[in-house]
Amino acid sequence: MTNGKESRETISIKPHHFIDIIANFGNRDMLIPHEYGHARHIVAKQILTSADIMLVIELGADDICAPCRHNINGVCDDVIDISYRPLAPESKREWNLMIDRRWCERLNLKQGQELTAREFCTMLKEKSDDISGIYRELPLERIRERQRRIQEGIRLFLGE
Repeated sequence: MTNGKESRETISIKPHHFIDIIANFGNRDMLIPHEYGHARHIVAKQILTSADIMLVIELGADDICAPCRHNINGVCDDVIDISYRPLAPESKREWNLMIDRRWCERLNLKQGQELTAREFCTMLKEKSDDISGIYRELPLERIRERQRRIQEGIRLFLGE
């Protein structure tokens, strides 16, 4: 306890990272460490075991990025495969920021905003019926598969 208030764990997270966790949950992907050393498996486990965990929206490096070998002083130096998305920026940082800004606009999220994982997922449920505008650089079949995985993840996470 601090100052009469119970301390509460929070997770700093990019919108697309939360959505990827939900989509992976919907696809029943295993939570295993990644070769880059990022903390997706750790953060996913925290979120999936506590729907009321507090999230803080972050458009820069978040808690998943923190230990990643591509996180250089808070900036991602990784690149993405543009073979199936030729209109996308090659920089993973630019791609992620573009996707995060689109999700923020869609969900009315702002940098530093606090909400629980359950609240985020409920907002996602209400406003993710068509994600083609968010991922417009991707081929339609990839967008459809992502849509399916997100919807299934939402259903499982919210216990519907």
